[in-house]
Amino acid sequence: LLVLVIGALYGSISGYCGGMVDTVMQRIVELIYSIPEMLIILLLSATLKPALEQFQNSGNGPLQNLVTILGPNIIAMFIAFGLLYWVTMSRIIRGQILQLKQQEYVTAARAKGGRIIKRHLLPNCVGQIVTTTFLQIPSAIFLESFLSFVGVGVSAPLTSLGSMCSEALSGLTTYPYRLFIPAAILSLLILCLNLFGDGLRDALDPRLKK
Repeated sequence: LLVLVIGALYGSISGYCGGMVDTVMQRIVELIYSIPEMLIILLLSATLKPALEQFQNSGNGPLQNLVTILGPNIIAMFIAFGLLYWVTMSRIIRGQILQLKQQEYVTAARAKGGRIIKRHLLPNCVGQIVTTTFLQIPSAIFLESFLSFVGVGVSAPLTSLGSMCSEALSGLTTYPYRLFIPAAILSLLILCLNLFGDGLRDALDPRLKK
């Protein structure tokens, strides 16, 4: 959801405005592309941990309980997704907006006035938005599983396919199914989400319906 909202808004504004606004916004995107997300997550986890522990000890409300359950690593992942993972979505939406804003109906909408991006441009990018979103979901799942596998992902009482694989390594020769089953589930989950995204793209693309 973070990738979808931030990337779609940023890309549509960049593509529609064009000119100097588009140039500046795309330089920001290229700068974000150069930041390693793994390093950001690790730094955020280390930085947020004392602040979150202090927040947990400040009371016993629902927010404190939620922070206790999630832990600093998961919260750091959410922040990293919001800061870094939307750039691919924004560039794809920008490219679509650059094509669509040259169409005649957009010129007519400009003359009439109104919310051009919301009513005319973004609805025609639904196929690309859905496809890109469903391609980002497997990437996020794999990143979370990898971080949990190396011990910097989710923490108890939450569980993860990555942490299950990590715990199963100690008994690989005795109980190999404890490693193979979560690994197979992770692979099938990522495959199914990719196929589902492709199917939605085909269903939402008006050119394929013809």
